[in-house]
Amino acid sequence: MLTVFIATFAIFLLVVFGMSLGFIVKRKSIQGSCGGIAALGMEKVCNCPEPCDARKKRMAQAERQARYKDRQIL
Repeated sequence: MLTVFIATFAIFLLVVFGMSLGFIVKRKSIQGSCGGIAALGMEKVCNCPEPCDARKKRMAQAERQARYKDRQIL
């Protein structure tokens, strides 16, 4: 009985390691192939009145990059 448990656990660890190879090698996280929730026409997953701090930082960075590109074009 213990050998079956150990064999099952070892196989499980191999599967988890195999799944994580993509992230380990390419630093690319797992993503859906069909566009996720955006493919359903939904913009947000939650009904939050305002975005979280991480999203605010990304939005601010995108805005700074857009302003920088506008200055480069002029």
